[in-house]
Amino acid sequence: MWFKNIFIYRLPPDLALTAATLQEKLALKPLLPCSGLDKQNRGWVSCCGDDRLVHIANNQILFALGVEQKLLPAAIINKFAKERITDIEAQQGYKPGRKQLKDIKLAVADELLPRAFALQRTTYAWLDLVNGRLIIEAASSAKADELLEHLGKTVGNFPVQLLQTELSPVAAMTDWLASEHAPVGFSIDRELELRSSDASKATVRYANHALEGKEILAHIAAGKRVTRLGMTWNNRISFVLNEHLQIKRIEFLDIIKEGSTKIADNEDEIFELDFILMTGELAKMLKDLTQVLGGEAVKVH
Repeated sequence: MWFKNIFIYRLPPDLALTAATLQEKLALKPLLPCSGLDKQNRGWVSCCGDDRLVHIANNQILFALGVEQKLLPAAIINKFAKERITDIEAQQGYKPGRKQLKDIKLAVADELLPRAFALQRTTYAWLDLVNGRLIIEAASSAKADELLEHLGKTVGNFPVQLLQTELSPVAAMTDWLASEHAPVGFSIDRELELRSSDASKATVRYANHALEGKEILAHIAAGKRVTRLGMTWNNRISFVLNEHLQIKRIEFLDIIKEGSTKIADNEDEIFELDFILMTGELAKMLKDLTQVLGGEAVKVH
């Protein structure tokens, strides 16, 4: 269990939620298979290969949302609808109108849905009650929002906010690159995106490229700002930080991953140790990253 892309949320300080309570709540809304005309179902699934919906280790909590969705490609619907349209045209002696065509396609889709293949995907979430954070492993905001929405329906009121820092990631990353000086504990890697702040939104991207020299400084001098930057933390975790404080393409370096396989005797122990290692390292990295971004933004009420 190694997260690759994360969204970071701040939990409210007065949140009264325990692992036991979460387990009870999640058990009330498990993932059920799609049946009949269901196009999609959402529900909580095991995150560690057994019947538990919540995995707890070192005061950290892991849980997962499952989504089962029927796959019914438009090409299949159109194929069967075309046959239906041909028959109807022969019966009534003229081509169906636009509304009739739409109704035919909808009827065909409803008829095919019970036989459609169902695909399941899983979105994981890590509840860090020690540091007051919820971390969702997702590549898109839509999947993160989907989990948050279902979590709110499951446990009741669950107000969270995306982590905000005093320094914007864009301002900080641009300063680090312009000064050619990474913050303490971090190094700059070989991935970069710069974007103009004017209406043109002109964008320049570098991949696997040395981020130094006059060319990049000229882009910054021309008004472009850094919106994505590859970085490594303490030679232990590499990642890409973007303008929205999302962390993408996380890679835990071999020195970390090798630890669990050397100590553990079976898959369950490997899972347990991997989760402890991952959450421990990410928690420290997020603390350091928040610090170099000026600390968490102070809310004014």
